[in-house]
Amino acid sequence: MQTKEINNISIVSTFQEILKALSTKEKNVIERRIGLHGEKETLQNIGDSFSPNITRERVRQIEDSWIKKIGRVVKATTLVQIQEYAKQILEEHAGLLTKDKLINAIIKWFELEKNMNASILETIVQSDYDIVKSKPKLGTRTYFYLPKISKKSIDAIYKEATAILKKRKDVMEKASLYEMIKINLKNSALKNTFIDAVLDVYEDIVSGEETLIWLEKWKILNPKTLKDKAVYILRKEKIPMHFISIANKITESMGETVKVNTVHNELIRNNEFVLVGRWIYALKDWWIYKPGTVLDVIVDIMKKHGEPMSTEEIIAKVLKVRKVKNTTIYMNLQNKKVIARVGRNYYQLKESM
Repeated sequence: MQTKEINNISIVSTFQEILKALSTKEKNVIERRIGLHGEKETLQNIGDSFSPNITRERVRQIEDSWIKKIGRVVKATTLVQIQEYAKQILEEHAGLLTKDKLINAIIKWFELEKNMNASILETIVQSDYDIVKSKPKLGTRTYFYLPKISKKSIDAIYKEATAILKKRKDVMEKASLYEMIKINLKNSALKNTFIDAVLDVYEDIVSGEETLIWLEKWKILNPKTLKDKAVYILRKEKIPMHFISIANKITESMGETVKVNTVHNELIRNNEFVLVGRWIYALKDWWIYKPGTVLDVIVDIMKKHGEPMSTEEIIAKVLKVRKVKNTTIYMNLQNKKVIARVGRNYYQLKESM
């Protein structure tokens, strides 16, 4: 995109020139709403400052009508470059982006200084008739979208995402969730960038580590306690881990030094974790891992099998749920109080004899 020189000073000065075309009341409202000469003010504060007072809704009406009024004026200034780039970046994100991400993209593209008044940029974008700004709604972030995007599609994606996550009750890879959304909505043409942008709007859906997604109320992607941090690491790694490795991963991923013994104590005392080997832990809700000793696991396997098993069969099944050495399994098979040898290399439970 070809650009004329545009920077913090030129944006503000051009914007102030546009304000001169407004009535005194309109100019007063807009300057205070965007914090042109100080802090941004609320609708209520501005309404209460007039004599007689005007309602919050009336202040909003003045603000909205003014923004529409300047739409054509902006097109005749260098500020039109901001609108053009806003539409370009929205197209790249399949037509929708949260306000903060869009404004940050504009600041980065034009290499504006960090002290740039973001509300001015927001107003310039909003004044474009080809861009729509979302209305305030509890639980959502403000976002901009192109007119071709239907509110129905936004709602459908959010509803399906939350339904899938609630049913799964576990963290998911974004790619897996997005594919399920496409299948359930019978819309294979949905772009991942659009789904990603839609879910970014809702505050109860949280993304983490670039590829993971979760419901905010579960708080696993924003763990506070040491237990939650250990759960987070195991869910991320998806394999049983030695307690020292878990502690090291917490330090590496979260930039927080933790004591190895303290982590081990959390793993021991919380029933969310299962010991599956020598100081190796897994999550209990990984259904294949169950609490108990290696002997307990062998007994459970033999009960389900119902007939004598070879050493190789027993070892193979134990290793699916325990991270132990083959010799450890063999030693437990020599427990003559519980297990009987019934042939060369075959065993069964004594209670079955």
